[in-house]
Amino acid sequence: MTLAEWLLVVMWAGLTLYALLGGADFGGGFWDLVAGGDRKGMPRRKLIEHAIGPVWEANHVWLIFVLVLLWTGFPRVFAAVSSTLYIPLTLAAFGIIARGAAFAFRKASTQLWQQRLFGAAFAISSVFTPFFLGTIVGGIASGRVPAGIAQGDLLTSWWNPTSILGGILAVGVTAYLAAVFLTGDAARTGKADLVEVFRRKALVTGVVMGLAALGGIGVLRADAPTLYRGLTSRALPLIVISAVAGLASLALLWVRRLMLVRLTAVIAVTAVMWGWAVGQYPLMLPPEVTISSAAASAPVLTATLGALGIGALLLLPSLLWLFILFQREHTTGLHPQART
Repeated sequence: MTLAEWLLVVMWAGLTLYALLGGADFGGGFWDLVAGGDRKGMPRRKLIEHAIGPVWEANHVWLIFVLVLLWTGFPRVFAAVSSTLYIPLTLAAFGIIARGAAFAFRKASTQLWQQRLFGAAFAISSVFTPFFLGTIVGGIASGRVPAGIAQGDLLTSWWNPTSILGGILAVGVTAYLAAVFLTGDAARTGKADLVEVFRRKALVTGVVMGLAALGGIGVLRADAPTLYRGLTSRALPLIVISAVAGLASLALLWVRRLMLVRLTAVIAVTAVMWGWAVGQYPLMLPPEVTISSAAASAPVLTATLGALGIGALLLLPSLLWLFILFQREHTTGLHPQART
């Protein structure tokens, strides 16, 4: 593998972590939005706040990480994406800012009307943000972002069938991950009533997303044929793994194996993420810009990979310790179903 390919692998690993961890946080906002009125929704919202509270800011490190690597290692791609897709990028950035501010202000508010206002801002932005991020993915994957500054259409580059499909799938996947994780959190903290609430939500969302993914095959075949060919050829094993893991997740939810289902859900999402990368390889901006043509010079790539290695020694153990400490909370009175 070349230096550029190694850097891309590291960048894609960061993107995957953001999709899994940050995605679950966005999904928590989705369930906050549909949690119900004050009396019915309060226990659900408390669980959501408890689940994402200690780590939601840390999860955005991965988005910053990916953007910095793209800017440093693949400046042509960064310039093309940031200029052609600046509308959904700006909307997603506003959503991240509004979501974070509203989440913090709601926790600090003492009056009911303020909690409702900030709660609505947190929940709505948690749905809009992954949608716009998904439209960005769709625009790149369907070949609507050519090289150069603002060479693509500022509207149709992100508002097209593949982008809309990407936005819908992004919202659905984040909601599914959040429901799966919240089911486990509710079981771990002994909240049996909430276990069933989020288990049912995860089952329904998983089925809906499976049907949406099947329907999306036709969309990609008609609107993004290059990606479709890649997904149905060299990336097919990863797509099959994702489908099998998704079905296994539904089965585990059905029989209430609430810890194991986290693993299969993560595998399902990870496999489809890497399936996209393999299906598009060696292109970064279809149909012409390849990894090698978009990469920075060898000294830049070498210095970047070296800095990443040093930084990983500090960052990864810290984040791992944060998650370990958080998962150790409330282990007393563990719900029996949470042990398997």
